[in-house]
Amino acid sequence: MRVVIMGCGRVGSSLALALQAKEHTVAVIDRDPAAFRRLGPTFAGVTIRGVGFDRDVLREAGIADADAFAAVSSGDNSNIIAARVARETFGVDKVVARIYDAKRAAVYERLGIPTVATVPWTTQRFVAALGEGSPANSWRDPSGSVLITPITFHESWIGQTAATFQLETGARIAFINRLGNALLPEPRTVLQQDDNLFVAVLQDNRENAAAVAAAPRQD
Repeated sequence: MRVVIMGCGRVGSSLALALQAKEHTVAVIDRDPAAFRRLGPTFAGVTIRGVGFDRDVLREAGIADADAFAAVSSGDNSNIIAARVARETFGVDKVVARIYDAKRAAVYERLGIPTVATVPWTTQRFVAALGEGSPANSWRDPSGSVLITPITFHESWIGQTAATFQLETGARIAFINRLGNALLPEPRTVLQQDDNLFVAVLQDNRENAAAVAAAPRQD
């Protein structure tokens, strides 16, 4: 895979080296040539000095043949402009941008540009590490309103259908891990002992759904 990265800070350089280790072809763009020192002597990719949303700079980096583009500079505006140029002008299929502002990240997600909202993501990881909030293997959409998370259910739910579980908890079963295999449930799928449930739930309903699932079910 050919990947173009805009930004050679700590994130960009780390990403470049990680992708190179997986034997991908990598080109890195940064306006400061001194930033390329972070790549070290083992980096075998291409480095281009310039602004990452400049079309000529992108062409020099090989954007026309790129399979993926990552905008990870320190500026939200630069990242999103570069991501849109890569997607809309050069037709790169896989594009992602790092965004610090979570509200703006949500807007760009709706426009079809995947984003990594750095501050909310880091906050969630710290909260999880401190034993509070949602577990580390949860996923939250950029707006923070929807959560996909594991949920523990009481044994009285065994034998009940996914439809019943969803109706009574208000949480939709995203998938079930059953004996090490992932299962996409249908409404009539019956919950079994040792199933691990992962649900999509509104953040405002997370605690209620968890409480209903963990309590003995009342017929």
